[in-house]
Amino acid sequence: MRRFTAGGEIPRRWYNALPDLPKPLDLPLHPVEKRPVKPENLEPLFAKALIEQEFSEARWIEIPEDILEVYALWRPTPLYRAYGLEKFLNTPAKIYYKYEGASPAGSHKPNTAVAQAYYNAKEGIKRLTTETGAGQWGAALAFATQFFGIKCTVYMVRVSYNQKPYRRTMMELWGAEVFPSPSSRTKSGKSILEKDPDNPGSLGIAISEAVEDAATNPDTHYSLGSVLNHVLLHQTVIGLEAKAQLEELGEYPDVVIGCCGGGSNFGGIALPFYADKAVGKKVRLVAVEPKACPTLTKGIFAYDFGDTAGLTPLLKMFTLGHNFVPPSIHAGGLRYHGDAPIVSLLVKEGIVEPVAYSQTEVFEAALTFARTEGFIPAPETAHAVKAAIDEALRAKEEKTPKTILFCFSGHGLLDLSAYDAFLKGELKDYELSREEILKSLSELEKLAIRR
Repeated sequence: MRRFTAGGEIPRRWYNALPDLPKPLDLPLHPVEKRPVKPENLEPLFAKALIEQEFSEARWIEIPEDILEVYALWRPTPLYRAYGLEKFLNTPAKIYYKYEGASPAGSHKPNTAVAQAYYNAKEGIKRLTTETGAGQWGAALAFATQFFGIKCTVYMVRVSYNQKPYRRTMMELWGAEVFPSPSSRTKSGKSILEKDPDNPGSLGIAISEAVEDAATNPDTHYSLGSVLNHVLLHQTVIGLEAKAQLEELGEYPDVVIGCCGGGSNFGGIALPFYADKAVGKKVRLVAVEPKACPTLTKGIFAYDFGDTAGLTPLLKMFTLGHNFVPPSIHAGGLRYHGDAPIVSLLVKEGIVEPVAYSQTEVFEAALTFARTEGFIPAPETAHAVKAAIDEALRAKEEKTPKTILFCFSGHGLLDLSAYDAFLKGELKDYELSREEILKSLSELEKLAIRR
């Protein structure tokens, strides 16, 4: 029995979905003047090559050799057939998963972290600042910057900083400095702490701190691990490899699934298959999020800031409002208030199907997966596992063969405290009420942007 195929070589080009979208993305807007942002407006924060990629209409972008050399530490990643899970479910479906937990950082995040570190180093930048929630992104950037001689500063959402000390240790092992956010290092952090000294933090707050830090230091740029076009571009190595691996096996998926917080791993696995869907291929694309942060399923499609302090450009996306602070009880990541404009547009157009789950049913799915396949999924990844199981059970009920592909976006070996809480029955479900969502969205009315 062949459990997986390595799938040949690493892709030498990234796939850019922008020219294949059903309509052009609405342009980012200046945070103060509310006019369309020009590429040069972003130069204080991002490397010029990344800005070019953000707006590029080229369908394919070559991957530099220096990036491929680092990718080769773990890529191509294996594609597994979930025989154990299939047998347990007694389903006619075939379940495949792309194992991104093989990277040194344990998740898909280094695919873009390495690229961003490379382009910034090439431009002479000495330090990168960033935010991180559960810690996968912060760990990935800390890992990547060491290859190119750049320092790394990470603002980690305070609740995760306390819940996940070993992710912080990983970052520090790779040379990064890590601060709980909100912190007293920035004006935006101090302002929030003055109002609420026990604020648990959010990705929006941490982004404000990282952006402020970068904008006030000339040798420093900001690095984002999700949402932006160039980030999803770099992640398409996942889906491109998976397509080649499935083709080697004579397979093509009926449904492609990824968990979705900001959209990086979902975009990475799904966009190369969207390219087929855009020209008539029948394939479903399913984005899975938590009910504790239901951006795609209960948010609104509108212009919003990417951060709490309103320092970033405004993006047209599904959002819960930039002041949204997710509940601290939520054990996984996927806690960002907005979603990638590319993913948001595809959801708005009915091309991507969003679904939301509660955390206990997600952890139950992870437990089933760990006991049938052996790998322990990260809590974020477990959302995709739950959706894959549901698809397989639906195939069983309908007595219809189906090929399912999902992205195993990271392992859960640094999330065992969450699993410990689950096994003890201490994890509780939390679903945002309509009143809480409306309160969170109320700030958008003040923006009064009608485009």
